Amino acid sequence: MVVPWTAPFMFEESLLRRWMEEAQAGDVASFEQLLKAHEVLVLRIAQRLLLDRDEARDAAQEVFLRLHQSLDRFDGERPLKPWLYRTTVNICHDFRRKRRRVVSLEAASNASSLGPSPYAQLATQERWSLVERALETIPERERDAIVLRDLEGLETAEVAAILGTSESTVRSQISKGRLKIRQFIESQGRRKA
Repeated sequence: MVVPWTAPFMFEESLLRRWMEEAQAGDVASFEQLLKAHEVLVLRIAQRLLLDRDEARDAAQEVFLRLHQSLDRFDGERPLKPWLYRTTVNICHDFRRKRRRVVSLEAASNASSLGPSPYAQLATQERWSLVERALETIPERERDAIVLRDLEGLETAEVAAILGTSESTVRSQISKGRLKIRQFIESQGRRKA
């Protein structure tokens, strides 16, 4: 069954579950549908965590490779998204540890969303670039919590489950991270003045 590409949130859980069952039974087309249904989600999270488009693509490929390798062990009754979130976060951690390199601000700017006019585009791009530079300065755990909660819009309980920690720890990480980001942005504003 071929379904036109769409965002992951537009698929019903029953359809995703069916594709999972069929993929577990060896149906390659169903696995490809699972991949298509979730590729934007995984890539977006990876870009926000790694701040590099090429690295994010590599990380997303690794996520789906691991999904394929663990199909036989995956519980089809459980939703796939939490597993994808957790695996994406873990793989991004691995990528950051392996590469230990400076993130290209140019690549980070390319990942930003653009507004309708050239002025809005520039303002949006500058704001996103500033936020990304601020994200680079905060500890990994705080960045993970902020990306999942603030940028991905997950509930605190979901973030805690994905990161394997308590809700109070997530709230603390988000609070500390937001404060550090605010301080970074304010310090950048003072430098321009």
